[in-house]
Amino acid sequence: MEANSSQMTSKKTIINFSVGGICMNTNYEQIVNVTDIGQRSKADMNAIFALAEQERFSAAVDDSPRRLLLCIDVQNDFIEGGALAVPGSIGDVERITRFIYNNMAGLSRIMCSLDTHFAQQIFHPCWWANTAGDHPAPYTVITCDDVAKNIWRPVIENPLESINYLKELEKAGSGKKKLCIWPYHCISGTDGATLENEFAKMVYFHSVARKSRTSMIPKGTDALSEMYGIIKPEYDRKNFINTPVLTAIEKFNEIYVVGEAASHCLMESVRQIAEYFKDRPDITQKITILEDCTSPIPGYEADTAAAFDSFKKSYGIKFAKSTDIQF
Repeated sequence: MEANSSQMTSKKTIINFSVGGICMNTNYEQIVNVTDIGQRSKADMNAIFALAEQERFSAAVDDSPRRLLLCIDVQNDFIEGGALAVPGSIGDVERITRFIYNNMAGLSRIMCSLDTHFAQQIFHPCWWANTAGDHPAPYTVITCDDVAKNIWRPVIENPLESINYLKELEKAGSGKKKLCIWPYHCISGTDGATLENEFAKMVYFHSVARKSRTSMIPKGTDALSEMYGIIKPEYDRKNFINTPVLTAIEKFNEIYVVGEAASHCLMESVRQIAEYFKDRPDITQKITILEDCTSPIPGYEADTAAAFDSFKKSYGIKFAKSTDIQF
């Protein structure tokens, strides 16, 4: 990005910035303050909208090809300093926002998933207790064997449903993760559940500048199941499939995936999309994971690498660095 011209007016100096061959009035630093990423500083969205309204991009509806950026759980609680922080997430957010800015003219739409929880859910500590009444510490893994030995027992709702959930996860084997107790995170209505502020500023700048409505995808409200991926829960008791998201994905020529965490919600979102379209290589081969815009939860690095390798071999999913792509 570089300034390529300036024009004096009677009131102010307008500096145009060249981004992907398109002149913009707004530079990256006017939208994103890199030092504020993860700081939960107050965002003046009206100021962001005013800057975006100065731009003169064509409407995204006229784009050809059409490109989608799928952003997985770029929320405060997953950013370093949050309740379930992913190491490396601050750098990921900077690279995501720079990718959006540098490709403003060719990026048609942004979709953001929102992990949305309540305190009483099967993967939170209060759902389980030992014989002394103590709740499990975060990152405790609970198995059917633990319940059989009375190490942990479900203390909320019908205990048989919780036990059945454990059985279904273990029956699925390597296709599903074991039940892990997470710190309370992304509680509905709290600051931790909202989009990271600097990321949100860039997302909504794009929305106004490109006349493209940002889509929000809530997930994870089922008390009796994890929902890492955006398409369906880990154990699908209610036969829920997020068909509107799948239908939307079909309409794009290129799909780029970013967000947190690479080892969990991003991985499972991509897996679910790929499995749904397993007989449609014309769709799965449109997907590119921006590998420098996502990080794994520590301890899951090997699992993440293995899953990504299988995505590449089985579905033709591509991997790239955000800095190597320019529309």
